Amino acid sequence: MSDESQKTATPPFYLHADKKLIESIMNKLPTDEELFDLSELFKVFGDSTRIKILMTLLESEMCVGDLANLLSLTQSAVSHQLRVLKQSHLVKFRREGKTIFYSLADDHVITILNQGLEHVAE
Repeated sequence: MSDESQKTATPPFYLHADKKLIESIMNKLPTDEELFDLSELFKVFGDSTRIKILMTLLESEMCVGDLANLLSLTQSAVSHQLRVLKQSHLVKFRREGKTIFYSLADDHVITILNQGLEHVAE
């Protein structure tokens, strides 16, 4: 295509992709709301303290006090991070008497952590 025809083309203008490919891609893209939610989920993984908590819970469920001792954090700091992780549906909890035990929410969280570790190890 000449420079002149590029200037007069009506947006959107694609250099090499044909119309069917563009339509196929557009139909597969998540909604804006889904993309926003995914973006927010990945932000949660942007904090090394939360990652340490998740990696610990990958090995075993634990209570706040044990997490705090193991990770050399205050119980307040651990509780705060667990609240963020709960709101993002990355951890779940169960009560045993007065003690609350935290664990990873589901296999998706395990997969995300393992895939992330595999990626950074390459």
